[in-house]
Amino acid sequence: RRRREAAEEEVDETPQEKKLRLAKQYLEELRQLGESRPLPPADLIGDRLKEDVVSGGGPSLNILLFLQVQPPDPASIRVLRGHQLPVTCLVISPDNRFIFSASKDGSLIKCKWEVDSGKRLCVVPGGKKGTEERHMGHASQVLCMAISSDGKYLATGDRNKLIMIWDAATCKRLHIFTGHRDAVSGLSFRKGTHQLYSASHDRCVKVWDVAENAYVETLFGHQDVITGLDSLSRECCVTAGGRDGTVRLWKIPEESQLVFSGHQGSIDCIQLINEEHMVSGADDGSLALWGLTKKKPLALARQAHGVQESQGLEQPYWISAVAPLRNSDLLATGSHSGSVKLWKCGEGFRKLEHLWDIPLVGFVNSLKFSATGDFLVAGIGQEHRLGRWWRIKEAKNSICIIPLKQKTTASGPESPGSS
Repeated sequence: RRRREAAEEEVDETPQEKKLRLAKQYLEELRQLGESRPLPPADLIGDRLKEDVVSGGGPSLNILLFLQVQPPDPASIRVLRGHQLPVTCLVISPDNRFIFSASKDGSLIKCKWEVDSGKRLCVVPGGKKGTEERHMGHASQVLCMAISSDGKYLATGDRNKLIMIWDAATCKRLHIFTGHRDAVSGLSFRKGTHQLYSASHDRCVKVWDVAENAYVETLFGHQDVITGLDSLSRECCVTAGGRDGTVRLWKIPEESQLVFSGHQGSIDCIQLINEEHMVSGADDGSLALWGLTKKKPLALARQAHGVQESQGLEQPYWISAVAPLRNSDLLATGSHSGSVKLWKCGEGFRKLEHLWDIPLVGFVNSLKFSATGDFLVAGIGQEHRLGRWWRIKEAKNSICIIPLKQKTTASGPESPGSS
């Protein structure tokens, strides 16, 4: 009878009430743990929550980290040079020790830039088109990459329709996936698995099993080229559909999709903030925050990077890269406006508050936060990663490591505005 009563009580709870109850229970357990230690409970809770979110532990709910970021000192930014042409994409290893990057020159500097020393540990050279079987690397522009959450596999996609799978530790190429009919523009590993999602200019999403070197299925729906893709631990992914003006959530098991609209221009980049929210940027200069239960943006910042004079007209700077610090309220955006911008998500993800500008010259083609938020990495190029509409001659094709200083406080899911 007790079990039945408990089950009935649980059924009466809404999902949001259950999240709040679990969050309060978790925080109370942490406070009790903190009472037996010399550390102040607030600091202990913040550190523990940060550790649990990064490691994937703790309760399966959206406990947010609220980060009070101090303005970075431009003199502290480290610049890593090595690519001859614009950097198009980069990822950080799960242990935050290495950076993998790629560029339009087809070379893949993988197995790593070492974060602490800035040393280039391995270069995999590319070749000419059609020589992929004879060369270890790509033979065309690399547009996207992803690393598995255990750090074992690295995936890279190029303009020549190919996806290459690498052993991240040894730089050895393990496999080539073929099947897309146009440039591969987005890659993401499902967190905690070796399932890989890929997006392409052929307007479809494909699912692969990297551990088995196997193709799984193809999903259709976008009406224009797909420009970006992201996923977390759920069996779904989100995509940006370029000029079809839509963001889509793909539910893989159900083979269904949800369609979101709100940008006026081509949607060029997209990232998940947590399992319930995402952020996207477009070439109309707009930055949008989305909740996965609403088809319109929760918040929209127009001309987020300002406007430029072009042929006598004022046009907004394109948003070329977005990056959230996972499960936090902190965002970074990139353009060719001369700076990377940091943003804070307001209460309920219904506001976007501009925090700081970090001066960087060139097209910011890729942005990634370290797992703990200690630093931000930007991939810089003289050109946009997808084309050659403009060229900024004074820009350096490089990777910039931006250290971030911050204080961390924690909050349950019902009070996302506190910090």
